[in-house]
Amino acid sequence: MRVKICGIQSMDAAQAAVEAGADFIGFVFAGSKRSITPEAAATIVNNLPQSVKKVGVFVNESIETMNTIASLVPLDYIQLHGEESTTVAKQLQRQVIKAYPVDAQQLSRIKTYPCDVYLLDGPVKERPGGNGVTFDWSLFNRLSIPRDKIMIAGGLTPANVGEAIRTLRPYAVDVSSGVETKGRKDPEKIKQFIANAKRKDEFHDNLHNA
Repeated sequence: MRVKICGIQSMDAAQAAVEAGADFIGFVFAGSKRSITPEAAATIVNNLPQSVKKVGVFVNESIETMNTIASLVPLDYIQLHGEESTTVAKQLQRQVIKAYPVDAQQLSRIKTYPCDVYLLDGPVKERPGGNGVTFDWSLFNRLSIPRDKIMIAGGLTPANVGEAIRTLRPYAVDVSSGVETKGRKDPEKIKQFIANAKRKDEFHDNLHNA
């Protein structure tokens, strides 16, 4: 199971995520208490292994700005968390993750989009994402997009990520607030989240090697 730790703002948090086995590191370049400047993100990325994929989160940003930041940091993925059109996605110079809030009213909007990964997040609150709210997992089965392109987010924690994976069987899981203590990334929670998310992988590996 692939794991994305989002809202990284410090070298310590990034290193904790990498050491725990994170596959993706997310940086927020939009209005948020977890936002970071491109320059600060570039400093962090310069000290991370290339094997860990770097994701930039944007909300209704211009194509030029997103491509410029993607080159500066540099990023592997651009995550679109707003109302970006398919035309916008097709002009981006990185792989694309398209985020959708999941509720009964939004299901009809989640359809074919020129992206590499669909990020299914909790319902919109005061911000487009990162609200720490779990979506109704029963709605998942009403989607027609392939599971091997789905990353799930919204209200995931070390306590429930295993259940989420067993229930939904996504390509990847994404967490931000669920591994924080008092608004800051908690290395122990990051370690526990990733261990719980990848435990099923170890089970299958052991069966295969038996």
